[in-house]
Amino acid sequence: MNLATTIFLASMASVSVTAQAQAQIASMPTSGSVVIVPAYGEVTHVNDQVVATFAIEEQDKDKQAAASRVNQKMKQGTALVRQADPQALLKTQGYYTYPVYPEQRADGSAPKVRVATAWRVGQYLQLTTTNLAALPKTVASAQSLLTLNSLQFGLSPATSKKLDDERIAATYQNLNERMSSIARAMGRSVTDAVLDTVDFEGSGAYAQQDGMAAAPMMRGAMMKAESAQVEEPSFEPGETTLQMRLVGTVKFR
Repeated sequence: MNLATTIFLASMASVSVTAQAQAQIASMPTSGSVVIVPAYGEVTHVNDQVVATFAIEEQDKDKQAAASRVNQKMKQGTALVRQADPQALLKTQGYYTYPVYPEQRADGSAPKVRVATAWRVGQYLQLTTTNLAALPKTVASAQSLLTLNSLQFGLSPATSKKLDDERIAATYQNLNERMSSIARAMGRSVTDAVLDTVDFEGSGAYAQQDGMAAAPMMRGAMMKAESAQVEEPSFEPGETTLQMRLVGTVKFR
């Protein structure tokens, strides 16, 4: 017997053993079996909402003077934003006032008594809008007085609700497809499978994460906004993908 014949016979023997094992598995009794079936769903949509945070900060030896300039510029900046995007939802927040102390002396020693040399005053303005077409104009208009501190694209509540419905449907469809595949692998008809329980909270993926972190406090290195006209910036909203995982319990009659 030559080497080629030996390899061929060994290969045929392996196939025969595999076929016998599959036949034994298929012939195993499955009545009353309980199968845990995980399923997954995913949907994607272009972002249609943005949350922008603008800020203003002033520093002065006179605390009242710094506060007065902040109040005036925030009022004017808010008016500019409201004029550029009347449908936007505006929210002022994060008003702060804190002293500025001198740095260490030339010899590296610190003064015995810390006396504030100036005051830093600032405030934030949050804008939420679905008018993305007007966003560059709105931001440029605000930047003539305020500073753009952060920009976060996402989904509007209406789109989130619609996408959540689609995500649930996609995940449930995947469950049915997997149930059919498992039934075929077990040599059973899918009509013999009864869906006993469905756990939509099995992975915790249903909980939305809050991607809007609090804006950090501005420091002295922050560039102050100028009153000159600002060129319109360019933005790409991107897209959001929502995922879901569920676990189903299937019983075979």
